[in-house]
Amino acid sequence: MDRLVVFLATSAGVGYMPSAPGTFGSLLALPLLVALGRLELPPGILAAVIVGAGILAMPICGRACRIFGQSDSPRIVLDEICGMLFAGAFLAPTGRVLALTFLAFRFFDIVKPFPIGYFDRHVKNGVGVVADDLVAGIYANLVVRMLT
Repeated sequence: MDRLVVFLATSAGVGYMPSAPGTFGSLLALPLLVALGRLELPPGILAAVIVGAGILAMPICGRACRIFGQSDSPRIVLDEICGMLFAGAFLAPTGRVLALTFLAFRFFDIVKPFPIGYFDRHVKNGVGVVADDLVAGIYANLVVRMLT
């Protein structure tokens, strides 16, 4: 079971990139956003899929933290993927929108304005690992909506 958790949390090993694993994890979400956009799911179903992914990621990331012996290992990039799903939710997956979504998400994930930084520093286990990225995704989504 630990191997499966590590596989999922590192997104098939992307988290082992020697530099910027979070950026590469974020990039992995772009094809998922395109696929979700093409499925044309009803809004309620799409919201359930995206929120469900975030909720499922929390125990996976929490267990990965225990396996790696770190509160938020940089090898864990599943949280970035979930954050990007929030960032791109209900946006048209065009090249311009995807680029803006990626840039806005990375900005908020790195800068961590309130309450992102609070979740990052004060909420432990898988909830904290994922929650800061979900809020960064919501912020990014709002910014992209304003810009497009």
